[in-house]
Amino acid sequence: MKKRVLSAVVLLAITLSCVLAHEISRVLFFALAGVLCCYEYSRAVEKLQVYCAAWVMYTFIAAQAALTLFHQGEVLYIGCMMVGIYLAMFSGIVHKKVRGTGALYTVAGLAYPGFLFGVLMVIGVGEIWQQTLLLAVSATLLCDSFALFGGMAFGKHKLAPEVSPKKTWEGAICGALASLIAGLVIYFLPIFPELSLPLCLITCFLASTMGQIGDLAESLLKRMIGVKDFSNLIPGHGGMFDRADSLLFSIPTAYICLHVAGIGV
Repeated sequence: MKKRVLSAVVLLAITLSCVLAHEISRVLFFALAGVLCCYEYSRAVEKLQVYCAAWVMYTFIAAQAALTLFHQGEVLYIGCMMVGIYLAMFSGIVHKKVRGTGALYTVAGLAYPGFLFGVLMVIGVGEIWQQTLLLAVSATLLCDSFALFGGMAFGKHKLAPEVSPKKTWEGAICGALASLIAGLVIYFLPIFPELSLPLCLITCFLASTMGQIGDLAESLLKRMIGVKDFSNLIPGHGGMFDRADSLLFSIPTAYICLHVAGIGV
C-alpha cells in the first residue's frame, strides 16, 4: 500500500507539472503517455503470438502531436489517420512477422489508444482545456473511489462478470452519483462562472459514466490478451494504459458536453 500511494503521488506531481505548465508540455505529456500505452499494448499482444508494427503507432502519435502544436485543421488529422492505416496494412504485406493479424492489431492500436490520445492533445490546446480536465478528472477520480467502496459495501449484482468479475451495478451507481459531488464543488468554486450548475452536474455524471465504460473496455482488452496489467511501469498501479483507461473516455465526453452547451464555441 505504501508503494502504491507513493507512486500515485509521484505520478500526480509529474502530471500536474506537465499539464499546468504550458500547452507544449501538455501535448508532449499526452504524446509520451500515448507512446507508452502503445508500447505496452504491442508487447502485451505478443502473448497471443501476434506482432504489431509498433513503429506505425509511435509515428502516428508523433505526427498527431506535431499537427496539434502547429494548430492544424481536421483535414490533416484525418489524413494522418489514413496514412497510419495504410502503413499498418503495408507492414503486414512486407513484414513476415506481422502479416495480416499483426496488421489488424496495429490498426486497432491506432484507434485505441492511439487516436484517443490525439484527441486529448487537441483538447489540451483548446480554449476550454481547464474546464474540461477539471470536470473530467475530478469526476473520474471521485467515481473510481466511491465505486470501489460502494461495491464492497452494497455490491450484489455483477456488472460485467466475464469482463471484470469484481465490478457491480451497485458500485457503478455509487460512483456515478458520487461524481455529482465533483460537479457541485466545481460550480461553487469562483473560477469558471460560465459553468451553470446543471451543466456541471450533467457533465460530471456523463464523464464519470463513460470513464467506467473506459475502464471496462480496457479490462475487456486485457481479458482477450490474457494479462492482469499491461505492465509494471507504475508500482502498485500496473502500466500507463491501466491508469489512462478511464480518462481516455471521460475527458472527450466532458469536452463534448461543454461544446454542446456552447462553452468554448
